[in-house]
Amino acid sequence: MLEENLKRYFNFTSFKKGQKEVISRILDNQSVAAIFPTGSGKSLCYQLPAILLPHMTLVVSPLLSLMKDQIDFLSKNNIPASRLDNTLKREEYDEVLAKARSGELKILMISVERFKNERFRSQLQKMNISLLVIDEAHCISEWGHNFRPEYLKLPIYKKQFGIKQLLLLTATATTQVIADMRAKFDILEENIISTGFYRDNLFLKVSPAPEQEKQTQLLNRISEDPKASTIVYVTLQKTSELIADFLKSNAIKSSAYHAGMQNEDRERIQNDFMEGSLDCVVATIAFGMGIDKKDIRRIIHYDLPKSLESYSQEIGRAGRDDKPAFCEVLANLDNVSVLENFIYGDTPEKQDIIKLLNKIHNHKTSLLEIKLLSLSNELNIRMLPLKTLLVYLEMEGILSPKYTYFGEYDFKYIADQSEILTKFEGERKEFVKEILSNSHTARTITKIDIQQIINNYPKANRQRVISALEYFSEKRWIELNARQSIDVYDITDRDFDIDAVGAKMSLLFKNKEHNEIQRITQMISFLESNSCLSRKLAEYFGEVINKDCCGHCSFCQSGQTHITQSTQLPSLQTLSYKDLADAFIKSAGTDNYTVTNTARFLCGISSPVFTKLKVKSLNSFGSLEKYPFQKVKAWVAAKWTFYAS
Repeated sequence: MLEENLKRYFNFTSFKKGQKEVISRILDNQSVAAIFPTGSGKSLCYQLPAILLPHMTLVVSPLLSLMKDQIDFLSKNNIPASRLDNTLKREEYDEVLAKARSGELKILMISVERFKNERFRSQLQKMNISLLVIDEAHCISEWGHNFRPEYLKLPIYKKQFGIKQLLLLTATATTQVIADMRAKFDILEENIISTGFYRDNLFLKVSPAPEQEKQTQLLNRISEDPKASTIVYVTLQKTSELIADFLKSNAIKSSAYHAGMQNEDRERIQNDFMEGSLDCVVATIAFGMGIDKKDIRRIIHYDLPKSLESYSQEIGRAGRDDKPAFCEVLANLDNVSVLENFIYGDTPEKQDIIKLLNKIHNHKTSLLEIKLLSLSNELNIRMLPLKTLLVYLEMEGILSPKYTYFGEYDFKYIADQSEILTKFEGERKEFVKEILSNSHTARTITKIDIQQIINNYPKANRQRVISALEYFSEKRWIELNARQSIDVYDITDRDFDIDAVGAKMSLLFKNKEHNEIQRITQMISFLESNSCLSRKLAEYFGEVINKDCCGHCSFCQSGQTHITQSTQLPSLQTLSYKDLADAFIKSAGTDNYTVTNTARFLCGISSPVFTKLKVKSLNSFGSLEKYPFQKVKAWVAAKWTFYAS
């Protein structure tokens, strides 16, 4: 029966390993976790059940490119599916919501942040959902390589919206992460389906490459077969541009791809690569998630991967047609500090954590409203660690999230006010009249004073006003917009010890920082492994291969590889602090000229205050990016007092 539906809807004649077992359990009303390597068909595990289940399947996906790719595939197979994201025009957004409410859609894809959207939550109450799918489910685990604090809320959302069934998908989960996922989502141990990580069609090669020779080695490798579909992974956006230009100048059809590019440019490059008109993409990790291109023949890491999880995920994009594919790391130790510095940038300073704790402690009411971007700038804590800090404070029992709302609603009239009023009678008409009389138009934009409506009309509350506006929008009487997201928290404990909690929070981030640095150390240890690389990689994810040598890795062919530092950096003591830091000191002013800010500036580590000061355009920004951050910080500390005075 399942095979018939597989053929009917997808024109596949057989299931890949693990797919049928996962799908059967979903159709048997069980919640399941599927741990399949990249490229082994995780998506089908929800796509086929979505067609066969009575109601809509809601998919939480971390990346726009992943959503787009999946929707394109489903559309080709005539399966009604759509996505909600910020690239949609207002009419498109409203049309998707209408189809989801009516049951016309079988699959709706969203980001985890969408659950916080007041308008979406209002609409979600009107949708019937059979299955919640969480892609990249390892993001819920603090032990995972890509922890996202918003994922910790997903079990709560599942309960809030009465969704009974769950499917977790991931390609990169260690045994510790799997246990964490299972506990947080309450998945039975027997419903963890793992197919293993070993791929016998991938040749894993580690090639020692002095920094000054890497471009030549890369060009020589690609020139062996210039038309072979290739992804070259780099760490920095500027390296992506540099290497793509170098390859283009040597007649290789290549393009850079990174998060700093415009959405339409990234989409064009992705489409060209998928269609085969572009042979090589030089990308940061922004590229590849959800890319279902079967014939990628080469994955080359020009820079070291940041972890074994990242490496496994990235090489997993090669050889999805089960034909041989080549995965190479051009390895030296020159840029290890660059990788580590990314991690240090996500560790808030203890005094900045204390600032937030004082803000909570001294807040006059029990309700705390937070505008994330404003708070990030105020505390000089990046957005991701700030979200993580707020989650930690929830777990500590200091804060409890209530809801997220929009600070401003406005609309454009499509129908006349008088026409809208004729659609209602009795008390409902009086309520609508109150809404419209407190909606003030300037030119074409009408702003709504929700608080005034609530104050004036005894039977009004915020939810009722929002529901009415949504109804007007659904009926195409108005074109509704919402702006300025505000998170509302209950302060559940004011009697905490600020210093003790600050020290605890700081330690949590320091431990997280240590774990991430350890991942880099594990990566280097893997590349220098004194045993089979395929076996070593599988063991990291808890899989045992019953052979000592795979026969398709550089260790099995030529033995252990040793990686060295190929460029000797001048001692920090020989450099001029004044020359490097002077422009920053002048821009920073007294408040922002701190040891940490100066060290971050010199190491090229972004922070909110740098955006505000516009110092990233200064020539010396990132001038010491290849030096270890802690050493730069100590060097700055020794010089700082003199210049501060």
